[in-house]
Order: sequence, then C-alpha cells, then structure tokens
Amino acid sequence: MTERQADKNKAFTIFVLLFETRSHETICVLKSAFTFRLLTSNFHLSVQKLYINNTLQMKFSKTKKAGIAIVGICVVVISIFSFKQDDKNFQIAKNLDIYYTLFRELNLFYVDDVNPTKLVKTSIDKMLESLDPYTNFIPEDDVEDFRFMTTGEYAGIGALISKQKGKIVVAEPYEGFPAQKSGLKAGDVLLEVAGKSTEKISTADVSALLKGPANKPIVVKIQRYGQKKPMDIEIIREKIQIDPVPYYGMLDKETGYIRLTNFTADCTERVKIALIELKEKQGAKKLVLDLRSNPGGLLVEAVRIANLFVPKGQEIVSTRGKVKQWDKVYTATESPIDTIMPIAVLVNRGSASASEIVAGAIQDLDRGMIIGTRTFGKGLVQTTRDLSYNAKLKITTAKYYIPSGRCIQALDYSHRNEDGSVGIVPDSLISKFKTKKGRVVFDGGGVAPDIAVEDETLSNLAMNLVTQSLVFDYATYYNSKIEKIATPEVFTITPEIYADFIQFVKNQDFKYESKTEGELDKLIDVAKKEKYYDISKAEFEKMKVTLGHNFDQDAEHFKKEISELLADEIVSRYYYQKGAIKAALRDDSDITKALEVLHKPDGYAAIFNSGRIIKADNSASVE
Repeated sequence: MTERQADKNKAFTIFVLLFETRSHETICVLKSAFTFRLLTSNFHLSVQKLYINNTLQMKFSKTKKAGIAIVGICVVVISIFSFKQDDKNFQIAKNLDIYYTLFRELNLFYVDDVNPTKLVKTSIDKMLESLDPYTNFIPEDDVEDFRFMTTGEYAGIGALISKQKGKIVVAEPYEGFPAQKSGLKAGDVLLEVAGKSTEKISTADVSALLKGPANKPIVVKIQRYGQKKPMDIEIIREKIQIDPVPYYGMLDKETGYIRLTNFTADCTERVKIALIELKEKQGAKKLVLDLRSNPGGLLVEAVRIANLFVPKGQEIVSTRGKVKQWDKVYTATESPIDTIMPIAVLVNRGSASASEIVAGAIQDLDRGMIIGTRTFGKGLVQTTRDLSYNAKLKITTAKYYIPSGRCIQALDYSHRNEDGSVGIVPDSLISKFKTKKGRVVFDGGGVAPDIAVEDETLSNLAMNLVTQSLVFDYATYYNSKIEKIATPEVFTITPEIYADFIQFVKNQDFKYESKTEGELDKLIDVAKKEKYYDISKAEFEKMKVTLGHNFDQDAEHFKKEISELLADEIVSRYYYQKGAIKAALRDDSDITKALEVLHKPDGYAAIFNSGRIIKADNSASVE
C-alpha cells in the first residue's frame, strides 16, 4: 500500500467517525489527531531522508575508514533515538485514538445526554492535575480572568463582592474607583445588576455582569443596612488597575514599610517610587518589605524588585527546563536604589513563587534578613501557550534556582499543609547550599526564615465570628450609626463598643462549637459503637459539661484578638484598604520583631555570620 493510499484510508475512517457522532467537539478533536499523526510521521521521514542524503554526499578521502566508522556510530545513535521517538509518538497516537473512540461511544450510547465541553474540560483538568498543581487549561471564557491575574487590570466598577448568607454583598469598594466614587459601601446588598436579579446566580456571574466596556454606565439596585427602600446607583465603568502597593509609610522615625501584594506588570515602578520617597522625603534608614500572603506573579518583576537592592550584574535567579534553549540566567541589569540599607523581608506560608525569588535572593546574597514562617514552596516556572479556539495552556516549563544554586520547589506535591504550602521534608531528601557569606541553607521546600515568628492562629470563637460574617455585619451596623471615627493609628475598640458587639452577636442567634467539643462528640460516637458508652456515661456527661463552651466566658477570654479583628474591619469602612493595613500594623508580631532586630546593629550583623545554619524547622545554629 502506498503512503497516499494509507492517508486516504485514514481520511475515510475520520469521515465515518464524524458522520456517526455528528458532534462539533468530536470533529475538532478527531481532526486535530489526524493532523498530529500526519505531521509527526512526515517529520521523522524528513529527518531520516535528510540524514541519508547528507551521508551519500560525503567524499571518501584517505581517512575513509575513520569516516565510515563515524557514520556507523551516527547511524546507530540516530536509529536508537528515532526508534525511541517513534515509539513515543506511537504511544501518543494510540492513546489519543483510544480517547476519541471512547468519547464517540459515550456520545452515542450513554443513557443520558452528555455535555461534550464539560466532559473534555474535566478530563483535561484531571490529566494536568496529575502532573503538578500549576499546569492549567484556560478555556476562552476564563482568559480575561487570567489576564487580570497577570496585569492587575480590568474594566469594571472597582469593588470586591462576596456571597454572605445567600446574598451578594459588596465586601470592599476600592478607594478612588467608580464604586466608591458613586457611593457604594461595604455591606450593601446587590439586588439587581443591569436589571438582572442576583437572587439565584453565583458571585462569578454577578462579577461578569459588573465588568464591561470602560466609560459605559451600569445601574445596580442595592439594599443598604438601616434603610427600608432599595436604591438605584448608576456607576460609570472604568479601566481598573489594582495597585500592587496598597500602602507604604514610616513605622517609626527611621524605618520605612512597603506592602507588596502581587507581582503584576510594572509593580517594580510602584515599589521604586515608594522606596525613593521613603528614603529621600521621609528619612528612612531601614526598610521592612512585606511579602506576606503574596502569591507571586511575573518572574521578570521579581528580578527587577531584587535589583533595587543588589548591585548591577549580580545573578538573581536562573531557570532550567526540558527545552534547553529556554534556560536563562537573570541578572540585575540596572543600577540599584540602595545596597546597604538594613532590610527585613516579611514572609509566611502564603508567600509563593515570585515572592520566594525575591526573599530567596535577598537571603542567598546576605542582603537582608527574612522574618516569619517558611514560604509556600513553589519553584516552578509557567509559560502560557496558545491553543485553538482562543484557549490557553499555562504549562510548567522549568524550575528556578536562586543564587546559592538551590531550588525552593517542594519535593512532594501530595503531602502539603491544608493551605497547600510545603509540609515536612525529611533531612535525607534535602541538600546543603551556602549563601554569599557562607551561611548554610537548604533546598526541598520554600525559603526558611532567618528569624522564625509563628503565625498567630485565631481561636475557634474568633474564626466562627469571621466565617459567619458577624464581624463584617457589625462593622456595617456601626458604620450606619457613626459618621466619623479617629484615624487608623488611634482608633481602638473601647469596652463600650465591645459590649455592644457581644450583644449584637447574641441578637443574631449565633451558635458555634469548639474543636474540643467536636472531638468529644466523635469520641462518644466511637464509644457507643464499641458499646463502652453506657459503662462510662456519667464520665462522658461530666466531660461535656466541663469542656462545653460558654460564650460570655470565651468572649472575655479572647477579647484581645476579637477586638483587633473588629478594629481592622471598622477602620476599613472609613479609611478603606490603606486604613485597615495601618490599623493591623499596630499589633503585628512580625513587625515588632523586625523593628527589634533592625534597631540593634550588632544583632542584625550577627544574622549573617558565616557558618550559621538556617533550617525550615525554625532552629538556628552554627556549623
């Protein structure tokens, strides 16, 4: 059979499949498979023909025996490579054929109607999930959201919305954007958007309705707390650029502070402006750079941020992957702003990717100290590839390595903490590396802090007050009664405000259960199944009384942390995001530790002593 006849047979098979399924999605899939198989087979034929032609053109010289030997070796090597590659291509084509025939059978014979798009999306997502958590398929409908994640820019009203108790609520209008300028407030319930009721639609759908062309009006119907009648508000959409530096300022007379929340395009310019102003206009001689809960973003922006603090020409990060042509070393290409100012970089388990490049480079180059908890552990580089029908694939193409040579990618995807951050990594799996001054650091998962400060965990009561929206609802109630409050640096929760909050909570029929009570209930269930409960019933009942929560007692015991949550939420209603950050900084244990060390020159210098060991178990020692 000739090659042409074989292609005709393939084409006829494809036609039969298309006719049987009559599915647009199946047509696209099968067509792609056919094209792929023809391309791969033709490619390898071309490679083999090119090699044969080049071999025949060789001129025999006096050293023809050596030439023949070399040719023989090349033939063997290329044959092995070609065999392996052809086998891999066969496996790909085979499994694609299985998938397409399986899909055809499902489409024809499954008992209920199937949704082809949903089925394929599910299969793609599960396939990519088996590789790593960061390789993702982005369908055309989600491309705008993806673009917002990388640029921080979209056209809309500039407000954060959420679903609370079954209603779509304005969680936060961003200061200076259309929602806030039009009078929308946190706590307003969105009843209608552009004439469409929000009663039975998701938060994502409402968000999509609020977005649209810039400079075009949109009308929202809201219900405001304390007002009987709904009200209509017209908002003119604008191009929204979320500021990656929501706040910067002075913590004291000598110490500047910069909060960076995302590594979006040109975020370096915002950090640079803040740094120069703090140094030249406000007299900052020390700096706290806050990267806590910063999920990362663009690698090039991480390089540029680090460049602000290290000399031109210094290596900051390198990437290495399967495609060697894409391997790259990133160095500082510009003159820095400051290379000697003492720096404290704040991190936590939510600091990931680009945040870890900056923190890791600062640590490896002994340019500043890292304070907080071990970072997330994401040392993979993603590249976006275009797919057909305007979809995209965000694919892991490389790992990145910070100046000491270590990769901070978590070694194990499956044993992570609940929030996805890196879990415990055995010492046997990690390797030692050294910083510029000879300190010992390790790979295997995240950047370990020079000074560990454990995250403050909320009590179960405080957590329930937040998750059940009672802190949020009280701030809405308070804002409806009080027109003005003191500045964020001064405002506090007085005993009167706290007592009012407790009464507000009681009026809402608030219910919660402590974790201890929950575990006791589980123990009782097990005891009943094993028929031990009746024997020890009196003891179990006594434990229930002893361990049972008392709201008034718990509210008094956890008054400090609940008051801090209340203060932050109330301040945000009057001073927005900047005000909330200012208020939160007053009782921040990481900030307290940073200031303590920055103001002790000898203690700060000692952190960079050669031989010091920095480990993720929060222990520091000298080698």
